[in-house]
Amino acid sequence: MLKLAVFDFDSTLMDGETIDFFAEELGIGEEVARITEEAMSGRLDFFESLQQRVGLLKGLDYSVVEKISHNLPYMPGAIETIAELKKRGMTVVCFSGGFRTATTYAKDILGYDADFSNALHHKDGKLTGLVGGDMMFNFSKGDMLVRLQNILGVSEEETLVCGDGANDLSMFAHAGTRVAFCAREILRKEANIVIETKDLTQILEKIEG
Repeated sequence: MLKLAVFDFDSTLMDGETIDFFAEELGIGEEVARITEEAMSGRLDFFESLQQRVGLLKGLDYSVVEKISHNLPYMPGAIETIAELKKRGMTVVCFSGGFRTATTYAKDILGYDADFSNALHHKDGKLTGLVGGDMMFNFSKGDMLVRLQNILGVSEEETLVCGDGANDLSMFAHAGTRVAFCAREILRKEANIVIETKDLTQILEKIEG
C-alpha cells in the first residue's frame, strides 16, 4: 500500500525546465539548456551545473522571474494524477532542483502537499547570480526523502518516486516504486515503471493503492 508519492518538478510535473525559460529572456537559452542536459544526463555534477547556470542569469529582473514562474506549462495529467493519489490516501510532495518561485506557486494549482526546492537570491529587484536551498546537490532528493519517511513513518515499500533526470537517482535508491517519466537513460535503468509519453495519468494504471 503506497502512502507517500514524491515528484520531480521540471520535465515531470511541468513540461520543460524552468531555468531554460529564464535563460531565453536573456538570449542565452541554448547555452543554459546545454548545461541542463549535461546535468540531467549525469555527465555533469548537479551542484556545479546549478551554480553555473544561475550565475549566467545574473541581472535578470526578479519580476520577470516571477512572471515566468507563474505561467509555466504543466504536464498533461498532473492535476488529475495528484488528486487521485491523494484520494487514495497518499501524501504527495514535490522535490525540485529548480526554484520556489515555480514550485510554491504550483502547489495549490497542482494540489501537492509540500514542495522542497531552491531560492534564487535577488537584490534591488534583480538576480544576483546566487542560489541556495533544499535541493542543491546530487544527494539532496534522497537525503530529504529519508527524512520525510522517518517523520511520516513510511517505509521504502510504501513510497513512490517519479522523475526524469540524474538528480532523481538519489531518491530512487529509497523507494519501492520508481517511475522514470520521459526520462534519461541513466534513470530508466533504475526504474521499475517506465512511461514514454507525456501523460502522468499513466502512473495510475500501473500502481495499486
